[in-house]
Amino acid sequence: MKQLLLVFLGGGIGSTLRYLVSKSLNTHFQHFFLGTFLVNIIGCLLIGLILGLSIKTNYLTPNQTLLLATGFCGGFTTFSTFAFEKHSLLTSGELVHFSIYLIASIVVGIAAVSFGLWLSKLL
Repeated sequence: MKQLLLVFLGGGIGSTLRYLVSKSLNTHFQHFFLGTFLVNIIGCLLIGLILGLSIKTNYLTPNQTLLLATGFCGGFTTFSTFAFEKHSLLTSGELVHFSIYLIASIVVGIAAVSFGLWLSKLL
């Protein structure tokens, strides 16, 4: 039961923060959802760092890892919103913006996870 509460708490905080970031940044560019892009990239970086620290050392307990990686990062990042935004770009005929956003999200997301794992080795 404790693990469920940790995931719930972390997810709630992550979801609330995602909402605030997306709400404040998604209106700045007409064909690029900056808020969603940033939360997904930051989430990738954080999960790489958190899991890297968890695997490498006993710096984080299993419960802290559950709270931060599964809960917070799971609530903070959002594949469903990402997919919806891609769909809206496709249906509005914005193929170039769709392609740039899709490729940038995947490439930079993977790079952010790798960078987080690399950073965890330095700590």
